[in-house]
Amino acid sequence: MDKISALRAKGVTISNPESVEIGEQVEVNQISGNGVTLHPGCRIRGRSTVISSGCNLGVEGPVTVDECQLGKSVSLKAGFFQGALFLEGANMGSGAHVRQGTILEEEANGAHTVGLKQTILLPFVTLGSLINFCDCLMAGGTSRKDHSEVGSSYIHFNFTPDAHKATASLIGDVPRGVMMNQPRIFLGGQGGLVGPVRLGFGTVIGAGAIYRKDCLEDGKLILVEPPKQKKIDYVPNLYPGIERLFENNLQYIGNLYALEQWYSHVRRPFFLGDEFGEQLLDSGLSKLKSALAERKKRLAALLKNLDTTSVPERFATQIRKDLFAKRDEIMEKVSSGQILEVGTDSRDAFLEGLEQTRSQTDGSYVATIQALEKDQASTGTDWLQKIVDETSRQAWSVLN
Repeated sequence: MDKISALRAKGVTISNPESVEIGEQVEVNQISGNGVTLHPGCRIRGRSTVISSGCNLGVEGPVTVDECQLGKSVSLKAGFFQGALFLEGANMGSGAHVRQGTILEEEANGAHTVGLKQTILLPFVTLGSLINFCDCLMAGGTSRKDHSEVGSSYIHFNFTPDAHKATASLIGDVPRGVMMNQPRIFLGGQGGLVGPVRLGFGTVIGAGAIYRKDCLEDGKLILVEPPKQKKIDYVPNLYPGIERLFENNLQYIGNLYALEQWYSHVRRPFFLGDEFGEQLLDSGLSKLKSALAERKKRLAALLKNLDTTSVPERFATQIRKDLFAKRDEIMEKVSSGQILEVGTDSRDAFLEGLEQTRSQTDGSYVATIQALEKDQASTGTDWLQKIVDETSRQAWSVLN
């Protein structure tokens, strides 16, 4: 029996089999027969591909799914999806281009023509249309009706004139964001962030703004005046704000470490209770490890680029010289296993309370986290924030 016939036999709806392509490496036993629909024009590829119950692929146009893992009730309406993880209820509109290292958690979604790579959207985060949002993590909001949002025609600028990508932006953060109890963030349409940027929860950036700074305070409205036109000589590799650039990279890496620990200790039992849960958990952890490797690679390349031999003397600051001279030691510290050993008392206390809360809900991940008492959530945030802080502390300790 060919794979399309095998899928139809187990209950997958394929109305036009001649228009659907199932790759040779696809494992039929990793595609649920419960409520899955493959519309005409679907191309399913990859040995690691997982499609859980209730998934709906191709309702708006052709879909390519290659080495992706889909949780329950995911809807990919049209587009190209490769090396990404979509958790329960996530969905993307037509024209999507979603590539490696991307995680869309529960009910995170995008409208039409959205490009993502190395992007992590925590639950409920919503992207409008015509968006390029690579190399960033976004959190915020408490439910599907109260969610962080990015307006249409938005760009995260993640590649510099000096050809480096140490530019990942934190829109919200992991330690508070995973608790699903923070104010939503709104980035107004026809705008952009010049990474690496860090924004607090409750931030609102007005439409049409290109924002280049950090706003770590919560609950701020940001209105940006257009920059004045000027023409000056361009000198490559100046990095006048290198301290901020370095710290923002450390903060991003620390948040990835925190999210990896969250998946390992908090999400694990929720995954393992679901269909294909082990594969979904492995996918999440694998993508977070990949994201960490990507960010370390980009940071190492930036530090190597700080050689002062080709820049004017006034830009050859001591901090720049130290970062360049001690780059190998810094990267060793950033990769230290000691980072994950902090906050274990808070972790254990949080996990104990989490299990008790779970027994009082329907047992699902979202319902359990939403039911946490304020002090319980604060204990979990304390654990995760210690991981973030230790990442930064370890790296800066090399220069002290």
